[in-house]
Amino acid sequence: MKGFIYQSHIWLGLVVSIPVLAWAFSGFLYSLPGTVEGSKYEAIDPSRVNVGANEAIEKARAFAGTQLPISALTLQKRNGAVEYNAISGVRSILINATTGEVIDSPQPSLATRFFREAHFYFFAYPYNAVLTGIFSALACLSVLSGIYLNVNYWGTKLRIRNRHLETSKS
Repeated sequence: MKGFIYQSHIWLGLVVSIPVLAWAFSGFLYSLPGTVEGSKYEAIDPSRVNVGANEAIEKARAFAGTQLPISALTLQKRNGAVEYNAISGVRSILINATTGEVIDSPQPSLATRFFREAHFYFFAYPYNAVLTGIFSALACLSVLSGIYLNVNYWGTKLRIRNRHLETSKS
């Protein structure tokens, strides 16, 4: 039984490490300014914001022609323009916070698309949530098998040590 758990632990660790490594690496690159997105972000002057968040959401929905489920709305000053970025799944809509003009977000560069797919969707949209659940369950099994193996290993070590101490006292 211990041999099966040991082998399972090794394979689970290998399987789980691949998406974790990809996620960590792409997240690290996102943390470096300008590496992935390539835009310059600046502080926002509040006097340039003439469109509120609720109005921006309504403008995005009107532009899309549907009751778009907005999962994120960010206000940013990117490359000199103050704009809202409304995200709905894989669709992104920009709303100029000064003029109210609405456009589809420009297509990002190949590098940006690659790292977004890697970091947020594991190259598997719309099945990324299912994959995340599966890999999370596998990671839990890997941790549990590791705890079992550690307890077993150190328990055996302590029993051997205690037997050795008892025989040396006799």
